[in-house]
Amino acid sequence: MKHDWQKSVAVVGGGPAGLRAAEVAAAADAQVTLYDAKPSVGRKFLVAGKSGLNLTNAAEFETFMQRYSGSNMPVKLWRKYIADFDNVALRTWAESLGVETFVASNGKVFPKTKKAAPLLRHWVSRLRELGVVFNMNHRWVALRHGPEIEIDFLHHDQLVSQKYDAVVLALGGASWPQTGSDGNWVDILRQQDITIQPLQSANCGWECDWAPATLASAEGQPLQNLKVRVGDQLETGELVVTRYGFEGPPLYALGRQLRTMDLPAIEIDFKPTFTIERLVQKMESARRNFFKEARLRWKLPEPACAIIEQFYGTFDSAEELANATKCCRIPLTRARPVAEAISTSGGVSWLALNESLMFKQLPGVYCAGEMIDWEAPTGGYLMQGCFATGSIAGKAATSVYSES
Repeated sequence: MKHDWQKSVAVVGGGPAGLRAAEVAAAADAQVTLYDAKPSVGRKFLVAGKSGLNLTNAAEFETFMQRYSGSNMPVKLWRKYIADFDNVALRTWAESLGVETFVASNGKVFPKTKKAAPLLRHWVSRLRELGVVFNMNHRWVALRHGPEIEIDFLHHDQLVSQKYDAVVLALGGASWPQTGSDGNWVDILRQQDITIQPLQSANCGWECDWAPATLASAEGQPLQNLKVRVGDQLETGELVVTRYGFEGPPLYALGRQLRTMDLPAIEIDFKPTFTIERLVQKMESARRNFFKEARLRWKLPEPACAIIEQFYGTFDSAEELANATKCCRIPLTRARPVAEAISTSGGVSWLALNESLMFKQLPGVYCAGEMIDWEAPTGGYLMQGCFATGSIAGKAATSVYSES
């Protein structure tokens, strides 16, 4: 029951950003109603946690901040958002729900069980205790702005309208649409003259025109301990060869730069611990069958040999093969479709929002999470950004808003 002194807040979207906004707003004594188009909240959260819920990353703050980007992104403000709810705060928050975390060797932070479901159950229980009302199977279709903000939903094919003092939109991007983040909000906001940057695949695989012989040797095989370069950006880690191209964290981190290229390509160092000179030395007296010798003497994996041979052919000297092994340029054709991506770039333009993540043209309406035009690679940075922006929007929604 809403009291006269309480502010009514609607949160639209039941992912991490929306749940966090609801939690912060309810803790500030707002009467919060959370809407989601699906029968339950946190569906993408649960999918992301299938291979281990990567909550955040233990990197130092400056290193952490370097992982974020976006068009017209207010860097100083973003630093403040993350600093206000950083990786330490996120781990403390998880522990307050009874979920202990640990830091893996690569800096990724996981619950000790690695599972998402227990954390989500505890989180939803806390929200209910704070008085948050959950309205599931409500698809947002319209918004009208006045003294109060009226929002329309489709609920089992029936149109439902409600009025609120403030609204937080946290509907995600357009990746994994089966979980609810289908990007249908773009048209609704454009009708309100909100500037939206096109949603594109981020943290996704990239396609490459493999030869049949390459696929026969390499498909499904991991390529480990690589250095992968695009321009002046270098990433390390593992890639997996797929029927359409590559998947893997180094490629996800390089995606933003690849999207700017007319002819996208990566350069792979398959043996980063050896110099060209050392590789040549290890060939010793070999004068032929250089791929066979490289598999024996360099431990160069069969998939790597197949890829190098497709793009460079065979070699007449160990030095030529060593050069190709240390800098194998592989042309890519395009990113995989948005529906397959882990996340999306683009979204609500930073120019449309004020410092409190409120729409400048829609006082009292706020935005959080992946809807906004920021991106980050996998490794805990995405989740951290969603929690941080959800915290900002949830807090702002309970305050007297400013049109500045």
